[in-house]
Amino acid sequence: MLIGIPKEIKNHEYRVGLIPASVQELVNRGHQVIIENNAGVGIDFSNEDYISAGASIVATAAEVFERADMVVKVKEPQPQECAMLREGQVLYTYLHLAPDPQQTELLIKSGATCIAYETVTDNQGGLPLLAPMSEVAGRMSIQAGAHHLEKAPGGRGVLLGGVPGVAPAKVLVIGGGVVGVNAATMAAGMGADVTLMDRSLPRLRQLDAEFKGQIKCVYSTATAIEEYALEADLVIGAVLIPGAAAPKLLTRAMISKMKKGSVVVDVAIDQGGCFETSKATTHQEPTYVIDDVVHYCVANMPGGVARTATMALNNATLPFALALAADPKQALLNDKHLLNGLNVHKGMITYKAVADALGYEFVAPEQALEQ
Repeated sequence: MLIGIPKEIKNHEYRVGLIPASVQELVNRGHQVIIENNAGVGIDFSNEDYISAGASIVATAAEVFERADMVVKVKEPQPQECAMLREGQVLYTYLHLAPDPQQTELLIKSGATCIAYETVTDNQGGLPLLAPMSEVAGRMSIQAGAHHLEKAPGGRGVLLGGVPGVAPAKVLVIGGGVVGVNAATMAAGMGADVTLMDRSLPRLRQLDAEFKGQIKCVYSTATAIEEYALEADLVIGAVLIPGAAAPKLLTRAMISKMKKGSVVVDVAIDQGGCFETSKATTHQEPTYVIDDVVHYCVANMPGGVARTATMALNNATLPFALALAADPKQALLNDKHLLNGLNVHKGMITYKAVADALGYEFVAPEQALEQ
C-alpha cells in the first residue's frame, strides 16, 4: 500500500501523522510512504530523517492526497483536505464528527473510508488512541490554567500551590477519566487544593484509594458542580461521551457567579465543549473572557507540546496503521475494536453516536463494509 502523510494545517499544529520510526516499520513490511515536504520539521524531524527511514518527499499536500491509498493525519481534515479525499481511500486520523456537521457532510460526499482515532476501543473498555492525547491534555490543562491564573494573562493573581502561610488555589476537575486523572495528578503535585468529580461511585472509590486522600473525590451533580465551581480558582472540564457531543455541565449562570479572574479550561472542546460559554480557540489566541472568567478552550491542546504528543500518539496508532496497510477491510472486520473506529464509509455514517447527534441514518459498520 502507498501511505501518505500531509503536513497539518490547523493553527500552530506541528504534530505529524507518522514519525520516521513508524515509517520504517511500514517500509519494512513492503509498503511505500510519501510525506509532504517539511511535514515534520516543526518537531525536529527533517526530510532527511524520513528519507533515511525509506519515505519519499513530495512537494504538496495535493500530491499526497492524489497518490495515497491511505492518508494518515493527526487533526481532523479541513474543508480543503476533505475536498481532496476520494472513494476507496482510507483516512486514519482524529475526526470528532459529532459537533462538526460541515466536516461530516464533506466526508460523506468524499466516499472515503474514515477511521477516527477517538472511537477505537480496547478490551478494557478504554479508548487507546485517545488516551495518549488525553494524558497530554490533562497535564497541559493544569500548566495552562496555572499560567492564566497569573495576573498578566488576566487571572486572579493566584499561585496554584500557594506558599507557607498562604492557602493554595482551589482546583475543580469535572470528569474522572484519563484527562481528569492526569489533571488532578498534576494539580495535586503542584500543591493545589484539588476536588475531582465523577458520576461513577466505583470510579470515585478507585481514585480515592489511588490518591490516598491527596484529593477530594465528590459525586457529580448539577448542585455539586455549582457549589464547587463558585469556590474554585481553576475549573478543568474533562468529560467525554465517546464519539458524541460533550454535555454542558457548567452553565452560563454558573460562570457569571464565579470569582473574578478565575480560569476555566475546557479539554472537551474537540467534542463541542462541556461549558455553556465554551468556543474553540487556538494556541495563537488561546483565551477569551466572559463575565470576568478567563476561558482557555484550545482545540488542539497537545499541539503545544507537539514532539512529545506525536511520539506518544504514534506508539498507540502504529499497530493499527500496520494492520490497515496490509488489508483495510480485513483489518476492520477482524478487529472489533478497530471497527469501532469506523465513522464514515462510502457515504454512510457507521458510528451511532455521530448519526444520532447529526440526524443521519446509522448503518452498522459490518453492513457498510459488505456493501
